[in-house]
Amino acid sequence: MAQHYNTPSAIQIVDFNIFYAQAFYDLNHEWISTHFVMEEADNQSLSDPQGYIINKGGHILMALFNGEPVGTCALLNEGEGVFELAKMAVAPKMQGMKIGKMLGEAAIDRARRVGARKVYLVSNRSLLPALNLYQRLGFVEVPMPPSIYERADIKMELELKEEV
Repeated sequence: MAQHYNTPSAIQIVDFNIFYAQAFYDLNHEWISTHFVMEEADNQSLSDPQGYIINKGGHILMALFNGEPVGTCALLNEGEGVFELAKMAVAPKMQGMKIGKMLGEAAIDRARRVGARKVYLVSNRSLLPALNLYQRLGFVEVPMPPSIYERADIKMELELKEEV
């Protein structure tokens, strides 16, 4: 029976566990290094996702293709019901398969389920496919505050309405 590799149905979104720590690092390192330069804040969060993200009330989601990690994103807990959507990366060989959209939707769903009132992200205006994805997910541009990342030049937010 033929296997269909180019269908999103072959993609699974799962919670992070320590088994995925190297893939979390590698996927993000590859993406950041392709477009920008690794910064100290990247090294801190990518080298210790358990301590820097999970133990602080955050979440990391992994996209698996036939069990292999091919994408990831994180929700960093900023407190008071605010989370930052960060560290979203998809393996180059898997781009164009809507994995980023699946990760974004899963992250927003997770934020809602843990009671978040707002999710924000910082990005770079040169990343048009990413910005288009964020807009399709419902994020809107807001004024950009100072950032720990030199590459960040746009901030977007998504207000999570109370389900009635």
